[in-house]
Amino acid sequence: MNSIHLVAPSGASLDEKSPLAGMAWLKSQGMAIHNPDCVHRVHERFAGSDAERLNELNHLATLDTKQIVMAMRGGYGIHRLLSDIQWNAIAQAVKGGLQICGHSDFTSFELGLLAKTGAITLSGPMLNYDFGRIDENGKPIPPDEFMWKHFLSAIQERKLDCTINASQAFLGQVDSGSITGMLWGGNLTVLASLIGTSYLPSSTQTKGGILFLEDVNEHPYRLERTLMQLLDAGVLGNQAAVLLGGFSAYRLYDNDKGYTLERAVEAIRHRLAKSIPILTDLPFGHQANKLTLPVGASATLQYSAAGFNLKASW
Repeated sequence: MNSIHLVAPSGASLDEKSPLAGMAWLKSQGMAIHNPDCVHRVHERFAGSDAERLNELNHLATLDTKQIVMAMRGGYGIHRLLSDIQWNAIAQAVKGGLQICGHSDFTSFELGLLAKTGAITLSGPMLNYDFGRIDENGKPIPPDEFMWKHFLSAIQERKLDCTINASQAFLGQVDSGSITGMLWGGNLTVLASLIGTSYLPSSTQTKGGILFLEDVNEHPYRLERTLMQLLDAGVLGNQAAVLLGGFSAYRLYDNDKGYTLERAVEAIRHRLAKSIPILTDLPFGHQANKLTLPVGASATLQYSAAGFNLKASW
């Protein structure tokens, strides 16, 4: 079985039990855990000083390429490090077999690596939430079976194959179709923060791509505003399809008066070219049942009003 090399490049752990529970569960599945001490680091709100977290990321270039690198959690912190990351050296390790997995704030690392080198990473589970969830009584919650199945498929077979049976209301002018393009994306807010920088994959790289997006703790009007930013910056219009995953942990207010996430997506659908389908209910985001998605890999998307299938091998 594979071994996991942990990194903590963003926020410090919000509790002591989650990372320990996550490591215990992974060990129970035959996984060896490397660099476990990173989960205990704390500097202000971060999982260590900037220098510690940068050195940890740059050290990835020297790892045994049979290992799986997994981020502890998201939060914020990688933006501080982007200018000093040794992109080419890490990409060489990835091309030699190293697999790197995370999501949320880790989006900035994954998109930066893709923009700078074209190397493929995995947008998928992280230690604390996905493997170390704790219930209100402080007891571990077993990891989601769907998440574990697709994570293993990604790291062992380098394969993605998932069919989503969910009614699609935002397809545009075409009720069904098949698209092949580069799969890329991640956290919506983080991705939008990279616009105008060298860490966002170029329009040439992403032209005709399949863009996936998710977010957490963002009211629908903020999501709409950020999607409008991607639209007006030419990012959405450059894609062959847009996949929307989970947008969780927000609450509506009395003054919304019927405004919902669906109304926000409708506003984007109204302005985006009708030839570009917007698909919803991708099982990905800050939620237990998440796919592991290869950022930068060629993927095939088949869709209809009843759902879609997403496949990739890399």
